[in-house]
Amino acid sequence: MSIAPEILKIACKIKPDQSTLVPEKRAELTTEGGLNVSGNFKNISAAVCKLKKAGIQVSLFIDPEKKQIIAAKKTGAGIIEFHTGRYALAKRPQQIKYFLDQIKCAVGYAQAEGLAVSAGHGLDYANVKQIAEIKGIEELNIGYAVICKALYTGLFSAVQEMRELIEQ
Repeated sequence: MSIAPEILKIACKIKPDQSTLVPEKRAELTTEGGLNVSGNFKNISAAVCKLKKAGIQVSLFIDPEKKQIIAAKKTGAGIIEFHTGRYALAKRPQQIKYFLDQIKCAVGYAQAEGLAVSAGHGLDYANVKQIAEIKGIEELNIGYAVICKALYTGLFSAVQEMRELIEQ
């Protein structure tokens, strides 16, 4: 969800178990990167505080960068979700390795800082296995690929195949 005041108000009224704060740009169809927590610390911290006061666990969707991890921890959020879009879009083996290594390092750093770690964005049946193998990632957020596959195979089969890839 966005940190827009009207959205925060709705969340505090509904009280979901968890809210993940994500960047939102006008006319954007999907997120193009993580929240810039270090660059918008005051507003994001205020949103985290408001949600936590309402009894909602807060996750921040960020790029796998040390400065964003540090800023995320300072907001009081206990969970971060790494944006895996650059890894998912990489085509050349050296690019894939670079982004995968970046995510692995970020997971280790975040865990050392006491944060729970999730990951997602652009993950699909072809690229999820390497991310799923990273020790310390507690949750993968995959929706689009599963629903697209479900159109052809049915939801049960699509979910089952994804689970098999993740659990191998």
